[in-house]
Amino acid sequence: MKDLIKKLVEAWGPSGYEHHVRALIQAEVADLADEITTDGLGNLICRIGDKGPKIMVAAHMDEIGVMATYQEPSSGYLRFSPIGGLLQTTLMGSRVRFEDGTIGVIGAPDMFGSSRQSAPEMNEFFIDVSDGEGHGAVLPGSPAGFWRPFESRGSRLIAKSMDDRIGCVVAIEAMRQLRGAKKRKLPNTVYFVFTVQEEVGLRGAAPAAYGISPDVGISLDVTATGDLLKNEKMAVKLGGGATIKVMDVRHIVPPKIRDWMVERAKAENIPYQLELLTLGSTDAAAIQTARAGVPSGCISIACRYIHTTSETVDEGDVKACVNLLTGLVSNPVPFL
Repeated sequence: MKDLIKKLVEAWGPSGYEHHVRALIQAEVADLADEITTDGLGNLICRIGDKGPKIMVAAHMDEIGVMATYQEPSSGYLRFSPIGGLLQTTLMGSRVRFEDGTIGVIGAPDMFGSSRQSAPEMNEFFIDVSDGEGHGAVLPGSPAGFWRPFESRGSRLIAKSMDDRIGCVVAIEAMRQLRGAKKRKLPNTVYFVFTVQEEVGLRGAAPAAYGISPDVGISLDVTATGDLLKNEKMAVKLGGGATIKVMDVRHIVPPKIRDWMVERAKAENIPYQLELLTLGSTDAAAIQTARAGVPSGCISIACRYIHTTSETVDEGDVKACVNLLTGLVSNPVPFL
């Protein structure tokens, strides 16, 4: 599984530019699904089974990034706008990579003066792409993703885009576990959807859900933890198992969905914890309002340092999420 994680988290794919990630995932799942399609927005939709209720599982392929908006004359410095929710306190010195491979470094004025004491305003940052030889100009309109290689430290896995490539890994690994179950005829038709543009407003999941018209929705995404020093109180920690969402700012999980997930975790002895998130949301919030409404839940992967280049998850939690998802979709849904 680590090889797959490394492959996906190091791939380039800011919101709206997920084509490299989609190609990698499509190659991984080519022999696992009964049907694979790409919709007009770029969502990769993989169907397994053809009988019973329809379950939509969504994990987003995109990552936060930047868009070059203006090149300062004769300097090699680029002004930029955020793609997704950038944290100003993490930008100084970060590296970004453009699609052509150009590496840029984010800087700000007066780095040993006022910028040392507090984060500059977003419009004060710039990207340095100078090569000292007058080459390597990047045109305005060029997107970039943040760059840092995948690392592991024991069971801790660290990368720039666990949000949400680790959710994509959970989906792919569940598809692999279902490969044998396909011969037994699954009781559900499962649509694994690798969505686009989640980081800029959950834009991909909504049209995908409209087209599939599922009976149940499940999103896979990272969530914050309460195990950092002086952190906001939250009963989620690395190593605590699969995280079952109860609510976030855009999604109150129906009790029947929450109980379905909890009872399956108990039945299969899968460690789990409950999530009440006071900041952010997931594709499940978009799925639940599709057509006449879809009861939806979320399996979250606990993650430290979200929206930085060192997002950190625990390998045991990832495996617990794979097992929980596989158990849910390979058994009858009790309320349908």
